[in-house]
Amino acid sequence: MTPAPRAARATSVWFPSLDPESVEWLRALTGPEREAATERLHDHLLRIARRELRRRGEQARITGPELDDLAHQSASDALVSILAKLEEFRGDSRFTTWAYRFVVLEVSNKLGRHFWTRPRAPFDREDWERLPDRFGFDPAQESEWRETIEALRLAVEHELTPYQRTLFVAIVLNGVPVDAMTARLGTNRNAIYKALFDARRKLRASLVARGLLDHHEDAERERP
Repeated sequence: MTPAPRAARATSVWFPSLDPESVEWLRALTGPEREAATERLHDHLLRIARRELRRRGEQARITGPELDDLAHQSASDALVSILAKLEEFRGDSRFTTWAYRFVVLEVSNKLGRHFWTRPRAPFDREDWERLPDRFGFDPAQESEWRETIEALRLAVEHELTPYQRTLFVAIVLNGVPVDAMTARLGTNRNAIYKALFDARRKLRASLVARGLLDHHEDAERERP
């Protein structure tokens, strides 16, 4: 049985500024029907966790009972965090939106840790031979893309920072999921996406300078 949250004494402060759905969730979770409301919230979180894991699980090669087990773990851990932090809810979004962030974070963390529990090739091995297949290069134009790949390899080696190079090699060359890299490096998805974005800009600039990528095409890709 989960302990009664301290937030029960603060509901009168929250309610005036909250939407009706959030008010109902808070009343239920801090009142006499707390146990039933906790079960409903867990079911809601479990549906979110399963959906997120189905969306991301293919890349992580997780299916069947293993995926469902991770979904239950994510929902349960998110529920504990939500109940412990009810007093921090200030109504900047709907309660369900606020709760959604907890379970998505748990899914990301668990997928990241799960990836490294299985024996696999070193994540930092530069396997350039896999790049044509990953990007669907036309075998009939091998002479052209071989030159581009070699230029790209040199740019990765000389133009990127060590951190950018680590991310590019792991995620782009070796197909390591972003969630796995966040767990490995102790960072977050946004920081990784930002570093990859900066790395790709450097690499595109290098290819443009070598005449292997059209400048106008590159500028068009940079537009929002």
